[in-house]
Amino acid sequence: MTSTQGTGPASVSMTEEERRLVDLLASMEEDEALALANKMLLQDHANPMRVLDLCRMAMDMVGKRFEEGEYFLPELVLAGEMLDQVSAVAKPLIDQKDEGARRKLGKVLIGTVHGDLHDIGKNIVTFMLDINGFEVKDIGVDVPVRTFIEEINSFQPDVVGLSGFLTLAFDSMKETISAFEKEGVRGQFKVMIGGGQIDETVRAYTGADAFGVNAVEAVNLCRKWLEAA
Repeated sequence: MTSTQGTGPASVSMTEEERRLVDLLASMEEDEALALANKMLLQDHANPMRVLDLCRMAMDMVGKRFEEGEYFLPELVLAGEMLDQVSAVAKPLIDQKDEGARRKLGKVLIGTVHGDLHDIGKNIVTFMLDINGFEVKDIGVDVPVRTFIEEINSFQPDVVGLSGFLTLAFDSMKETISAFEKEGVRGQFKVMIGGGQIDETVRAYTGADAFGVNAVEAVNLCRKWLEAA
């Protein structure tokens, strides 16, 4: 549910090595990108959260290139696979630092709404929620309304996250949230939405409680809601 609207790596302060990692990931240079990420994490002992943030910057660029017609579905799939591989190395390093100190802050159910197959942003949010102490259940992409209802009834989440990259997802989000109301479960949890074009107008249209422009904001929303509860 992270935003795919982003600027190039020149817009933020980073080292030459960090800039190279972002460029390699965004340019689909899989072997070189993964080798550099592993070097930074395992040899240089870079902050794993920083490396994941660099991955997010690269994914923002990938999403922008997709919107502009430069990249297509195969590139999105490859980007997601690279992110998964970097995350597999980074996550245990984060867990080692926090081992014994973490507790589950709450339960979050997340999925990409029906009609949309994009999962890069959703996967980043899922990962970030997990390493920040939330119990997360990711139910995948192109999720039918009925599946959301069934999963809510069984998982009993505190927050439901609806992800969508395509503009057609807005109607799917609205339909899904309306179904929560009809089923009488809407008041049991908060709903956040996210994706490539999400803004306050879309939030109001869908009936969600809030929208997140990136994974960090999604985590902060969940924290705020659960602390208030």
